[in-house]
Formats: sequence, C-alpha cells, structure tokens
Amino acid sequence: MSIVLSLLLLFFTVPVSPSHTPDRYTKSLPSFHHKPREYFELAPPLPSDFLVPSCSHQVLRHSFANTINSPPFSIRYSPPSDCASSWSHVVLEFRAECRGEQYDRIAGLWLGGAELLRTSTAEPTKCGIFWKVRKDITRYSSLLSRYDLHLTMMLENIVNRVYTGVYHVTVNFLYYNYNTVKLPSMIPDPKLYRVNTWQGLEGLYEPPADFIIPISDRGDKGFWFRIDGESDFHSKSIRIPQNTYRAVLELYVSFHGNDEFWYSNPPNSYIKTNNLTTERGNGAYREIYVTIDGKFIGSEAPFPVFFTGGVNPLFWEPVVSIGAFNLPSHDFDLTPFLGMLVNKKAHRIGFGVSEGISYWLVNANLHIWVDHKSREVQAKPVVYNTPKLKIKRKEDFKLLDGSFKVQAERKAVFVGWVKSSLGNFTTVFSQNYKLKNSLSFQNNGAYKLVKQTIKATREVKVLNDLGAVISRVGVRRRYPFVVITSTLPGPKKKKNTYLLVTNVSHVLNEKYMKGKFVSVVYNVQDSEGWMLVKDHSVLSGAATTRQSFSYRDDFRCYSRTVKASDGKLISDNTSPACFSSV
Repeated sequence: MSIVLSLLLLFFTVPVSPSHTPDRYTKSLPSFHHKPREYFELAPPLPSDFLVPSCSHQVLRHSFANTINSPPFSIRYSPPSDCASSWSHVVLEFRAECRGEQYDRIAGLWLGGAELLRTSTAEPTKCGIFWKVRKDITRYSSLLSRYDLHLTMMLENIVNRVYTGVYHVTVNFLYYNYNTVKLPSMIPDPKLYRVNTWQGLEGLYEPPADFIIPISDRGDKGFWFRIDGESDFHSKSIRIPQNTYRAVLELYVSFHGNDEFWYSNPPNSYIKTNNLTTERGNGAYREIYVTIDGKFIGSEAPFPVFFTGGVNPLFWEPVVSIGAFNLPSHDFDLTPFLGMLVNKKAHRIGFGVSEGISYWLVNANLHIWVDHKSREVQAKPVVYNTPKLKIKRKEDFKLLDGSFKVQAERKAVFVGWVKSSLGNFTTVFSQNYKLKNSLSFQNNGAYKLVKQTIKATREVKVLNDLGAVISRVGVRRRYPFVVITSTLPGPKKKKNTYLLVTNVSHVLNEKYMKGKFVSVVYNVQDSEGWMLVKDHSVLSGAATTRQSFSYRDDFRCYSRTVKASDGKLISDNTSPACFSSV
C-alpha cells in the first residue's frame, strides 16, 4: 500500500469532482506477458476432476464477435450414443479464450429453455487469456437424456476498432457412471466426495427431478426475462401434472446497467439535491421475489457478484471475484403450494425486483417429481404467514457529503401436505433474511465507503402423518463486504484523467445441513490498489488480491489460498487443513 498512500498524500489537498464509482472499466495498459494466461475463480475441484468420464460430448463451439442485438446461438442437442443414459453424474465444462480489448460480458447457457449456467467473462489482454468453468449438472438429468432439445447460449458482445476481443467458447458435457462421485467417503481423499462453492439447498435435487419446466422468456434474446424497474414484472403460465408430489423452483438472477452496483446506489433525494446526472439511484436495497398467481411465495437478497470490469479490473487478474464465473442460483421449495397447482388449471409464476432499476436478468427452472403409481395426488396448503417486509432508512447529508443507512428483514413460513402412494407428508419451508447497508460520502463526494451484510437462512422439513421429522435440509448464509473508492485528479501531464484508489473485502460464509450431515464453506477475498483512468479505460495501476477458500464437514477438509499482484499469481497453496469461519 506504500504506492497508494504516496499518491493519496500527493493529491489529497487538490479538489476533485464527485465520483459515481464503483463503475465498469476496460484495461488499456500494455501486457508484460508474451503468451496467453489462464484466469480462474477460486473454487474446490469437483470429485469428477480426478476421475475419467465414461464418455465426453462436445455440445457447443462458437465464436461470439459482434453479437449485440443478435439472437442467441443455438444448436440441436442429443446425448452421446456410446453411453446412452447410464450415467450417475454429468459435468458441464465451459472453456473460453479471448485476446484484445473488451468489456466483461454476461452469458447464459440453456437446454430446452432451462438454464444450466449463468456466467460472466474475464476481460482479455492483448496477449490473450483463457479460462474454464466446471459445474455439476446432474440435477438436469431428465433434460440431458432427451433427443428433442436445443442447447442455446447468449453472449452479447461488441467488436469494432476499439473493442477487438472475440470470445471463443467451447462447451463439453462429461458423463460419469461412478457412484463414488457423489457418495461421501470416510477416506479423506478429495477425489471421492462432493465439494461445492454454492451449496444452497442441493439436497432437494436428489434424486434428480422427473421433469423440468422452464420459467423463462421466448428465447429470441436469451431465455432470461429483462426487468427494467420495480414495476416491471414478468411471469409465465404453466400447468403441472396432477400426480406431482414435490416441486422446487431454481432461480437464476444477475444485475447490470444502472443496478450493477445496486448496493452502492444513493437515494434519489441525494441525486436530486446535488443536481447529479447519474441514473444510479433508488437507494441500496434490492430484493428479488417470486409469486404464484400474484401470491408471494419467496424472496432472495442477491449475492453481490463483482464482474471482472467492475470497481478495479486489475483486482480480477488472474483470480476473478467470488461467483464471477459461476453465479449462484437460489432455491424455493414449492411443495407447500401444490394444493394450488395440481388442479388441471394454468397458473402463472412471476418475478419482480423490489426497488430495482434497469436492469436485471431473471429466469427459473421448475423441478417436479411425480408419483408413478398414481394419476393424481391430494394436496392442500396449511400455513401461509403473509411475509411482511420490515425496513428502516436513515439519511443525513449536506450537499455531497453524508451517510445513508438501510436495514431490511423478512421472515416467511409456508406449510402444506401432499398425499400420494408414498404416504401423507407435510412440508415446512421457512426462509428469512436480514440486510444492513451503510453508504457514506466524504471529501466533497470523492470518497465513498460501502458496507453491507446479508444474513439469510432457508430450511425445508418433511414430517410424516405422525408429526415426526423424516428429513431436513437447510442452509445459512452470511456475506458481508466493504467497498472503498477514492477519486483523485490525475497528473497534469495526463489530461482528462483521474486516479482511483480502491479497496474491496468480500466474504461468502455458508453452512449446509442435511439431516445430521453438516458442511461449511468459508470464502474470503481482499483486494487493494489504484488505477489511472481516462473515460472508462485503465491506463496504468497496481493491485493485489488475497483469497482463502476452505471447506469442512464431518469427514474431511479442503483449503486453498492464493495471492495475486499486478496480474501475476504470487502464491497458490492447497492443503487438507481448514480455516475457521467467522
């Protein structure tokens, strides 16, 4: 930090205009590497990484050049004939490469309109970069075994004389029939157990669903719904089989445009009072919610993913931020609502973003399990506690300096029973979250400090007709972060430039419970640095990122720590030891 502190001392007394940071940037600085470099997101290896697949299948290969406002790329999918549907596990392997200058881009991959992966790209260099993402997609087995579907990918990109980067993408599906891939082992060997960055309520998808219904758009601009504001609500009409005894909604969401940094947006009163031209307002509270026929059935405070052009792009080379290559999905157990759904009628599942502005990309997959021994089930909702939002706001500012605080909380419990040939079972789905956000401006608005903590819990209990709990799946998440940006004038010899000093501290702490089994993920990332910027191009700078990932459960541990500085990987250590969570 000695360089950063020297620059602060050099420029601190010089007045500067207020900044709308954090923002998005591209890297225009020269590359000191002579060959393409690999980028990566710090995540545990999948168990299958150590095993040989029964068969592999290249399902997509395409170059995304000037694809802005074009329809997505689509190709017919069929499972490989040499291993049919005998697999026990399937892994999606996404590979990409790019060289030149380019912004980060959001991308989605769908099979038959059901999303398999939400990802974003790394920003390239003149010498080129490449990366890969591996994700377990076994939960989509009912789609993977079909021959009548198309695989679709959306990646809108701009290529011209300035932005020259073309993203070359290859997607492979790897099929395994090793039971050891998914079964826990008493042997502390990482190739024999499942370790996930995002655990969620993954136990709800075992075994995989009989059917998956996409809750998505038509697909001509990707299958995601684009939500441009709080009043912009999207829904889709569906019918589900009358013999459905379990249903889980898997929600994909990402935020962009004026809401990419929603957690740092000031209220509109601040913007109006100071006659600012920025459209990034509406405060720092957002909540994505889901409805059935207009009835609230769940919500989520989204995990704040930093894309690779955000805040300071020098932070994210070659180690990208938490979730940048594999954005999380969110799980909602709809079994308590089957009494509303299994009646032969069409029903609308919809999405909205509370206090959101342009724009959010949202769609979902509805996983359903059916009773093969009966043509219909009996079902009825028992408890619906109308979940009210508790929110407090406080603002105190004078001109460009001041502070803003938001505290929000929502609790919900839904109960319903389903009687099928399997028995009469009651499902209790409970969820709650708390959000605390603090935003402050100093030095005539040039210094900005954002602190936010989100705590969220979800639990699904299933009781038999005697009231005994026969299964329990739950997850507790905590993700605090701090973002500091200080805007200073650039050197006199560099006209129309400014200096941006930035710090980011980011944490994902997640505890997953299935019966008596407990696992914990602790992922912390700290970055600091500075950059000289003209418009949105980074001309020079320095940055350091440190990150630690640890996983532990009743049987084993896995940990990995890395350090990167000025685009170089300084250290990378993996061990069976664990870091304690906080």
